[in-house]
Amino acid sequence: MNTDKIYAEQLANEYTPKDTSKVVALKKLDAKAKLPATIFTYTLGIISALILGIGMCLTMGQIGDSSTVSFIIGIILGVIGIIGVSVNYPIYKKMLAKGKQKYAFEIVQLAKEISDK
Repeated sequence: MNTDKIYAEQLANEYTPKDTSKVVALKKLDAKAKLPATIFTYTLGIISALILGIGMCLTMGQIGDSSTVSFIIGIILGVIGIIGVSVNYPIYKKMLAKGKQKYAFEIVQLAKEISDK
């Protein structure tokens, strides 16, 4: 096996112009339908987890002055974080369904064209 030849072919493939095929267009449409839901879900999940963590730290007295007020604020922040984490997946499912519905016609048409070949 000639590894130099394989490497040269890989490098040549990297620099040759790519033709945009229908399969590539189909993958792009699929990603376009799913991307907003994914970005929102990750953002909400990270923010909710951070809020939950801050609430836990306040409740345990790791941050703040370990008073009753910081304990209550910690509990409130913790509950807000738990709610955010809990509703994250249902919101993702709804947003994903909307995105799929928005691009469904184009994706189905392109898939039919590809499968008819």
